[in-house]
Amino acid sequence: MNHRVAMGLLFYPRGGSAQVALYLAAALAKAGWHTELICGSLGQEGERSNAATFFGDLEVHAAHYDPALAAAAAGRDPIAADFPLHPSFEDRLDAPDRVFAAVSPELAETLAQAWTELVASSLGADVDLFHLHHLSPLQEAFARVRPDVPIVTHLHGTELKMIELAERLRGVAAQLGLTLAELADRADARQLPGLSGLTPEDLALASTTRWARWRHADYWVQCMRLWAARSDRLLVISPNDMDEVSRLLLLDGTRATCIPNGVDLTVFAPEPVPPDLRLRNWRRWLVEEPQGWAEGARAGTIAYSEADLARFEPGSNGESNPVLMFVGRFTEVKRIPLLLRAFALAREQFVTPAPLVIWGGFPGEWEGEHPHTVVESERIEDVFFLGWRGHAELPVGLNSVDVMVMPSTNESFGQVFIEAMACGVPVIAADAGGPPSFVNTDPKRPNGWLVTPDSRESLAAAMVEAVNDPAGRAERARNGLEMVRERFSWDAAAARVTAVYDEVLSPSAASSP
Repeated sequence: MNHRVAMGLLFYPRGGSAQVALYLAAALAKAGWHTELICGSLGQEGERSNAATFFGDLEVHAAHYDPALAAAAAGRDPIAADFPLHPSFEDRLDAPDRVFAAVSPELAETLAQAWTELVASSLGADVDLFHLHHLSPLQEAFARVRPDVPIVTHLHGTELKMIELAERLRGVAAQLGLTLAELADRADARQLPGLSGLTPEDLALASTTRWARWRHADYWVQCMRLWAARSDRLLVISPNDMDEVSRLLLLDGTRATCIPNGVDLTVFAPEPVPPDLRLRNWRRWLVEEPQGWAEGARAGTIAYSEADLARFEPGSNGESNPVLMFVGRFTEVKRIPLLLRAFALAREQFVTPAPLVIWGGFPGEWEGEHPHTVVESERIEDVFFLGWRGHAELPVGLNSVDVMVMPSTNESFGQVFIEAMACGVPVIAADAGGPPSFVNTDPKRPNGWLVTPDSRESLAAAMVEAVNDPAGRAERARNGLEMVRERFSWDAAAARVTAVYDEVLSPSAASSP
């Protein structure tokens, strides 16, 4: 018997939750569940951020954000547009999608009402269940349209990080004898109080926070906790986030089920790339079709010459030099500046040249120090910026490198880690958040390197070992591939998701308060 699930995603395709929705929907179809998706979209068909292009054959009903971005470019508020732009869980400088905490309750209702109208006009009548990604105004919209349909909310970690930061900021404000809203008023009036008496950690946080952007944080935290409490079940992607549900959402952990993301093992698989083909790939990505971008510049403004490819050329033995790669957005939790400075330290100890490739960085968005600015100002050599690439190119990219290194300190899961492992690429990760649930879990069969969070020295030492020990690198690659094949696949994830669906739809669940 076929069932129907309506998924909801507030954002246009650009992050990990969109990838999860894409792969999970395909796996659910094999398990007898038809998926329709109501989501955001940006750009024309053919662009990667366009929902119809990104999600392909999936039944998609899209909110188009181009007019809202045009309003932002004209100096108007994009979240007050006819169809409002989505806010963000991150506070990024000059981003049109400002952090939720900077959005007023009045505009929150504008968001909820716009999505309610879209859901009402798009939703099929025979939907059995709602599967909503993240905690957002979609919970409000879907419940208004069909209050009789159960809601499963899929947490991807970013909403939890925002709540955690809001709680930390509330604590700092309380030490200063103020609420967040009062501190925001002081910031607007340029009358911030003295910060003496704060711990060094709180002082650093208080000194770098744009307080005016957190005026409505208490409102949004309350909303997100309410939406979580109203959900019939929460899905989280790592054991770490199971604990966060209790700590940050104030809910009994039994309301949540941990289902790690999967990986498409038919797409992400070892495909050895000969040295000459590797070089052709780097030439295309770096020289012929550059997409890297400098601070404040457009995609493609960072480009390389044929001479720059020397680091990627095969050595005298015909073998390619080892290549390290980072994959992801330029957000603060990714710790890219730390990675770059650790690479500068490690590079001096490599026995063979080993370039670092930065794959990603959605054009125009970054938090904290821009990675390219760090490289330029500190004259760090052998770092190459490829820019934002389609997910379809990533398997080729992973098969063209030897180590993936991502020192994120607050990664809820880390999808790209298992994608790298599935391609036979060992990983370097921080011993924090989601990665410890699958990196080096068996002491006898290491599949990567776990480093001390926020330690440049620990990260540099791992890169040195990874580059200088080819045999150890190969052993970890084999172990990681075996682990992913045993534990992670989208079909297995879909089976666990449909089991949750069945529980939520069971008569006993329907009769529960």
